[in-house]
Amino acid sequence: MNITIKSFIKKEFLQALRDPRMRMLIFAMPIIQLVVFGVAISTEVKNIRLGVVASNRDYEIRNIYDHALSSGNFIPIKETVNELNAFDIIQAGRADAILLAPPKGFSRAVNRSESVAQLLIDASNVVKARSIERYIEAITYSLVQEKQKPLIKFDIRILYNPAMRSALFMVPGVMCMIVCILSIILTSMSIAKEKEMGTFEMLISSPVKRWEIIVGKTIPFFLLGLSNIPIILAAGIIIFDLPIRGSLLALGLAAASFVFCTVCIGMLISTFANSQQQAMLGSFIFLFPAQMLAGIMFPIENMPLFLKVFAYLNPLTFFVRLARNILLKDGPWLFVMEYTGILLLLATIILFISVRRFRNTLA
Repeated sequence: MNITIKSFIKKEFLQALRDPRMRMLIFAMPIIQLVVFGVAISTEVKNIRLGVVASNRDYEIRNIYDHALSSGNFIPIKETVNELNAFDIIQAGRADAILLAPPKGFSRAVNRSESVAQLLIDASNVVKARSIERYIEAITYSLVQEKQKPLIKFDIRILYNPAMRSALFMVPGVMCMIVCILSIILTSMSIAKEKEMGTFEMLISSPVKRWEIIVGKTIPFFLLGLSNIPIILAAGIIIFDLPIRGSLLALGLAAASFVFCTVCIGMLISTFANSQQQAMLGSFIFLFPAQMLAGIMFPIENMPLFLKVFAYLNPLTFFVRLARNILLKDGPWLFVMEYTGILLLLATIILFISVRRFRNTLA
């Protein structure tokens, strides 16, 4: 290896790893963030406070209520509900939903084709309200199937995540987000630090080629970014029982392409920054929209067209899809090569712009 590049790599590793706080940021924070995001951010709605207004003869409504509580998504409210105070309890925020049997009883209402029952839902939280409606409909349908054969029988199969656990959906996305944050911030701040401390001018005046400076400053952070992948995967497997159904080689290839791209982005940001503070600010200006437009939490398909354009120029979008496809689906190699190629193309374009700006800065 070129002795200049080797010296740069050694210097950057020593500078990044000798500080205990930096070691904590690089190696411990990813696991902490993974646990926090995997546990706190969940698409599952649980602990729904459910009440019921029904007599002992309304066994159908009681049956729905009991099945709802046993599902683990609902909990009973702590006060007695009747037809007079049901609305007030929901209005006061002491219940999320209340089941009301018809006044004349469930079976008589059915025979007379009257309104069978009511479900009062607090829709101030739309996401929770839709989940409540979906849960109760599913429970009611399952109970109907037990008593009478429906005209059309569905064989429902849920693929890749049968239990619909949010953690399996979130952990690959969080892994991509953490690697993106670390590689971009570390790279941009490293070059900005040289400018801030005045050592950048010494590098320029030294008998070192410009490409050697660029390569020597970026390789350590490329390796540090990659080193977080096995750490986060191990934490995901141990804590969240994350499956690895695809090839580790495919995942390694995708991760290397993505980290190369993010390191180039960090280098591009550093060409605009004259201090570490500016580099940090520039990194977050890129990172916040990138995370929102990557499909980690919100589907890209639901976004307006003008935002989709930015989403598909975002390298995080492609790595999130690669990670989920490889880990959860064992996706085909054609998919891996296509998305990896897009990442390498984006990295090449960003690197070209960065080198041009870097040369102008040095000039």
